[in-house]
Amino acid sequence: MQNKGLIKVFAILFGIVSLYQLSFTFFTNKIEDQAKAYAKEHAVDGNARSIDNFERIYLDSVASQPAIDLGFTSFTYNDIKDKSINLGLDLKGGINAILQVSVKDILVGLSNDSKNEAFLQALAKADEAQKSSDDTYLNLFFKAFEETSKGSVKLSDPSIFGNKQLRDRINFKMSNTEVEPIIEGEVSASISTAFQVLRSRIDKFGVTQPDIQRIGKSGRIQIELPGAKDIERVKVLLQSTAELQFWEVYTNAEMSQFFFAANTKVAELIKAKEEGNSTEETEVAKDSTKTDDIDNLLGQVSDSLDVNNQKNLFTYLLPNIPQGANQVSSVVGYAKISDTAKVNKFFKERQVRALLPANMRYVKFLWDAKPNKDSDNITLYAIKSNREDKAPLEGDVIDDAYQQFDQFGANPQVSMTMNSRGTKEWAKLTGQNVGNFVAVVLDNYVYTAPRINDAITGGSTAITGNFTITEAQDLANVLKAGKLPAAAHIIQSEVVGPSLGQKAIDASVNSFLLALALVLVWMIVYYGKAGVYADIALAVNILFIFGVLTAFGAVLTLPGIAGIILTIGMSVDANVLIFERIKEELNGGKTFNDAVKDGFNGALSSILDANVTTLLTGFILYSFGTGPVKGFAYTLIVGILTSLFTAIFITRLLVDGNVVKNKPLEFVTSMTKGWFKNIDIDFLKKRKIAYVISSVIIIAGIVSLSTQGLKYGVDFDGGRSYTVKFDKVVSATEVAEALQDEFNGAPEVKTYGTPDQLKITTNFMIEENGPEVDNKVQELLYDGLKSFLPEGMTFDQFKGGYEGQTDGIMSSIKVEPSIADDIKTAAKWAILGSIIVIFLYIFIRFKKVSYSAGAIVAVVHDVLIVLSVFSILYKFLPFDLEVDESFIAAVLTVVGYSINDTVVIFDRIREFSKLDNNWNFPTTVNKALSSTLGRTINTSITTLIVLLAIFLFGGDSIKGFMFALIVGVITGTYSSLFVATPVMFDTTKKEKNEEK
Repeated sequence: MQNKGLIKVFAILFGIVSLYQLSFTFFTNKIEDQAKAYAKEHAVDGNARSIDNFERIYLDSVASQPAIDLGFTSFTYNDIKDKSINLGLDLKGGINAILQVSVKDILVGLSNDSKNEAFLQALAKADEAQKSSDDTYLNLFFKAFEETSKGSVKLSDPSIFGNKQLRDRINFKMSNTEVEPIIEGEVSASISTAFQVLRSRIDKFGVTQPDIQRIGKSGRIQIELPGAKDIERVKVLLQSTAELQFWEVYTNAEMSQFFFAANTKVAELIKAKEEGNSTEETEVAKDSTKTDDIDNLLGQVSDSLDVNNQKNLFTYLLPNIPQGANQVSSVVGYAKISDTAKVNKFFKERQVRALLPANMRYVKFLWDAKPNKDSDNITLYAIKSNREDKAPLEGDVIDDAYQQFDQFGANPQVSMTMNSRGTKEWAKLTGQNVGNFVAVVLDNYVYTAPRINDAITGGSTAITGNFTITEAQDLANVLKAGKLPAAAHIIQSEVVGPSLGQKAIDASVNSFLLALALVLVWMIVYYGKAGVYADIALAVNILFIFGVLTAFGAVLTLPGIAGIILTIGMSVDANVLIFERIKEELNGGKTFNDAVKDGFNGALSSILDANVTTLLTGFILYSFGTGPVKGFAYTLIVGILTSLFTAIFITRLLVDGNVVKNKPLEFVTSMTKGWFKNIDIDFLKKRKIAYVISSVIIIAGIVSLSTQGLKYGVDFDGGRSYTVKFDKVVSATEVAEALQDEFNGAPEVKTYGTPDQLKITTNFMIEENGPEVDNKVQELLYDGLKSFLPEGMTFDQFKGGYEGQTDGIMSSIKVEPSIADDIKTAAKWAILGSIIVIFLYIFIRFKKVSYSAGAIVAVVHDVLIVLSVFSILYKFLPFDLEVDESFIAAVLTVVGYSINDTVVIFDRIREFSKLDNNWNFPTTVNKALSSTLGRTINTSITTLIVLLAIFLFGGDSIKGFMFALIVGVITGTYSSLFVATPVMFDTTKKEKNEEK
């Protein structure tokens, strides 16, 4: 081998750099272990949340202190934390979410809230079309507008986008084709703004190593926050529009008369419904709210406020009626949190709003941001809105916002300073309302509505409320980052509690060490001293993999660890190929030196071809996958590249050491000396039997797929899935029955991992948006499970998300139907793309269609077998066989593995075809299959050992993934011998007959 010195230097430098990168992880873990010890010592009550708090205090205190001092330079904890290996949320806990920025809201804003009929109809059509299309909302809107307008109105119309806001870019003469790219640019700019605002919020949130990225032009933003523990806080932070407004308000004295009149009218409407009075029902039917909606408002509530036991407005709302001038307030009423929806609907009734005086016709009722401290009641305010619903002063005037304490130093508040324009407007607004009240409103919730005693001329104000310090800090950060240009809501999320993350780490480490030990032992047992060299190359390979992942800031996930372990099994293949070729050369009578040289050279082509095909599937998986799937693909790609280097160069350096010393090296042990020697099997003669076996299995699978189908996960069907841990063994059937009423139908409930842990899946309310919806579903889950939970467990404890958590929600996944459709589409393209790419690569390398045909038939065969097994067995096996993104990753890995095996055999057939012209083609094929059988079985056994170790000792969440790989490896090995090669042979025969 030439340039040995250069390769040695490169390998040593690569190793040193890898060790350097990994050292930061070592020191980071050391400091974090100290933080945990400190927290356990100081958290006297042993409460998990208290331990979290003290741990954070310790880390904050050492954040800027030197953790590593090298004399000439030093690194703080923050420095080394940034350089340590990134753990994904499935290993560390946290949240992975995809937010959809509302393109509809952006379009409405660009049109100045247009009321043009064609425009509104196009938006409605785009809303409906998006449910079943993977096209962007903007393209769907453009298509819908063409259909609804029918040329009668253009996008450039002054009532749509030809308004004052866009007049410098759009004029009424422009065609729709000319306007569309301008609107597309405006929408893209708004999404970019949203991206920057969210990035700014996350940076201030304090999570280490966050990941945020845009997803194409879809208006979607993917955010991963490993280590985030307060998940509800994260959701509010991400979805808050931060639309800050300052409004004048009506007092309780001004609203009193209306409330009494509204109370009487609501009582009439309810009575008409209950008594079935036809006249009243007719009036109600004409109303904007249907009678069925009113019926939905009625619930079993306390009648303490009823008059003559008749429900009315005051049944649900306690009006704040002043008894004197000193009781005039901005608070107009109170209601239970559970009754706010009823009150809102009553106030939207056309007949109720008709009772408002003319000067109050635009009043809007908003609730306080938080309930009262000592009860579940929440405060109601009456805002002086206007026709345009535009506040006198908005949040764009805020220069800075920060958390501080009130004048007594007791209660946290958010102080704000304004720019020059805001200062003038604020002075004007407060000056006009001396003695009256002004409300500070954020995202349609009132945070404070104080009385104005004097005009405020300094351009500053404060938001007070029932804040914790953290809430005040978050609110200040949100205001400082600015408002989102449009609403954003979470359409896909995965939440993993830190306790489950730690469990996954422990299981992964154990399975990793076991798999590594088994492979190392097997190589020594099979190849003796040469196996030791392969093990050294493998150890260097692992060092390189982790060094590269750390250096490039890759996120290590549970599937990523599976990718590394799988790489260990597959990387051995390169050494196996080399050693088997050297053995063949030695058996052929060559000297040790020549055998080593020819063995490495002869194996090189097979190694490259086999790994390139797997690499191509890895790239496709990386391109189409998201989240953990991307992590798996990334580690697989890195592992293949580093294993190529270590097998071809490191192993060669070690073996050449024996050549230099003139010490022959045996590539067998006394136990394996006669294994796979002088094999001569007529594989082609058995191909028809193999065809029948494969056909029977595939036909049975197709029948199963047609009748009972596959078990789709929420990735593909949409819905919510919760992993819930109990303090005792619970019955999945009983839990499903208990939740039936809460979820309007029984959710899917099954044991997950241990008997005291369940996976609960439902699509209840999945079409509805907003963080309040997610919270409501969790509340319903909590209510339904109360009888099964530990006594005294609160809702906050049930939601979990803290270190040391032992019961409650350990992890959750949410996927909305629209993105589930997109994931399905991406999966189909990924599989189809990999098949096409492999076909082309093999055709280019072997220059015959028959080789490509054999490989593709084998790949399709393997995919169908895996699908068939999943369809037939998903109801019977005690672990999840769901078809989700991880399953697609497994299928593509099977494709890569199968091709890897097939290409090695094809490469040997091509080689034998050139060696001996006296052999007929069937003899050539059989001899090629027989000569590679040792390598095929050895590699398969090694890979299966690794996969079985992960399957048996890895985490519950990865068992289905591993099972798919195990089935795929067995099937791939079989298909390489009995499907790919026979199909190639039969196709070649057909081609030759056609040529004749």
